Amino acid sequence: MSAKKGDGLLMVYCEVPAPHEEEFNAWYNDEHIPERLAIPGVLNAARYQAVAGGPTYLACYELASSDTWYTDAWQKWLKTPTPWSRRMSPSVIGTAYIRNLYRRIYPADVPAETAQAEMAPVILVGRMSVPAELDAKFNEAYNNERLPLCGRIPGYIRARRFEAVMGAPKYTTVHEMTALEVWKSQAWDEWRTSVTPVWNSEIRQNMVHEAGSPGVFRRIFPE
Repeated sequence: MSAKKGDGLLMVYCEVPAPHEEEFNAWYNDEHIPERLAIPGVLNAARYQAVAGGPTYLACYELASSDTWYTDAWQKWLKTPTPWSRRMSPSVIGTAYIRNLYRRIYPADVPAETAQAEMAPVILVGRMSVPAELDAKFNEAYNNERLPLCGRIPGYIRARRFEAVMGAPKYTTVHEMTALEVWKSQAWDEWRTSVTPVWNSEIRQNMVHEAGSPGVFRRIFPE
């Protein structure tokens, strides 16, 4: 079976003026997503809408690697967009427009179960940075102190972490969940507020989230 998740991720966020929302959503669902899914190396895609944080709209593209973005097949659409794209692209009508390209840094590989997984119904996305001198400790504490504890949360699917190769901030974490109730649960709150040695003594106070982060998003396409 073809993989549905790989080593790369593209995330495109934006706000859209209300008068354009209906056509914007039609363009994204009917033209843009199918167009991108036809590009070799684009493994899967989905669109999300924020229920907390933001920006409001998020398109998430699973890539074989971040190099997929730079292929001729992808760049062709950037250089010669369709008439509808020239009118409705988030880079044209969107505000708070963010387009970040990432490479996976956690977990170390893509397990078979993850590679075959569909786009999650709900994702919680953190976009953050730390001072450069804390990079190593940040990654060690996040990967080995914090994220292993998430497996205890009912309805929690998985976490993946990525480093930006285009855009900012440097790091993003994608928590996948079965439903919004997971984010609202006592178990999630207990994890969020739990105390672990390096994280709480050295990392948390030095970590900076971007505006709108963390954001909680529900999948709107495919439904």
